[in-house]
Amino acid sequence: MSVPNNLKYTKEHEWVLVEGNIGTIGVTDYAQGELGDVVYVDIDPSLTEIKKGESVGTIEAVKTVSDIFAPFSGKIIELNQVIKDSPEVVNSDPYGNGWMLKVEINDAAELNDLLDAPSYQALIGQ
Repeated sequence: MSVPNNLKYTKEHEWVLVEGNIGTIGVTDYAQGELGDVVYVDIDPSLTEIKKGESVGTIEAVKTVSDIFAPFSGKIIELNQVIKDSPEVVNSDPYGNGWMLKVEINDAAELNDLLDAPSYQALIGQ
């Protein structure tokens, strides 16, 4: 199971790639493995802002539906259109083409609550 060192993680199994004041958000390799085959990702295209800790959408797999939680607050600048048409990319490439959304970070201090790779590995028992 892959846990890249350059990402930050939430206890709810989202990952964040921070590049300047932009955070790219997706679900971890562990999460996609637990969910099983992803068949649909639902993020409201009219959503313009996210608030830390709130659900920003859902990810639906054959056996379950799970919320996607905002790891920080900010303004949505891009939704991944690839996963709209090909949600299975979340399974095959969770840290690459399977990303969910890109968000302009409102308060960088909120990122301090995220886990680093070793802490996330400990959380999932790896």
